[in-house]
Amino acid sequence: MKLVKLEKKYEKQLGEMLEEWTAYNKEHPETNISPWAIFKNDWHDFDYYLNNLDITDPPKGFVPDSTFFLYDEERDVFVGACNIRHYLNDYLLKCGGHIGDGIRPSERRKGYASLMIKLAKEECRKLGIRRILMCCYKDNEGSRRSIINAGGIKENEIPDDGKITERYWIDNI
Repeated sequence: MKLVKLEKKYEKQLGEMLEEWTAYNKEHPETNISPWAIFKNDWHDFDYYLNNLDITDPPKGFVPDSTFFLYDEERDVFVGACNIRHYLNDYLLKCGGHIGDGIRPSERRKGYASLMIKLAKEECRKLGIRRILMCCYKDNEGSRRSIINAGGIKENEIPDDGKITERYWIDNI
């Protein structure tokens, strides 16, 4: 397993993962859509999707970010994705954090989220991020466990659009 940046050679893997994930999200509209970055554009237009996946020149209210996919080389599939925000603005400091991550529905509860966060921490170190904020909704037990497994220490809980967001800090030295 490794984190990869999206390339043309992964078009099939991206499509298969997002087809499954989108169908699941339609059946379960209460599900948190994370990482949002992989759903913001239509993957059917792969070239546009690829060219607009990462934010390099952010519009007002956004920060630069990088998106990675957890790739299982043995099975030739994308298992999940994570989006790393290079720094925090006021919104991300409150309830977004540095890393947004998600595992495709058929691969959940197998420890992949913890692995992906571990690998994402390495990418954060390359960006100079030594203290990582990760957030999850209070009712998202899987995310909570994977954040804690990665070294997350809970700072607090805050109200967020009718839900409670838990904020965790991870030392990344």
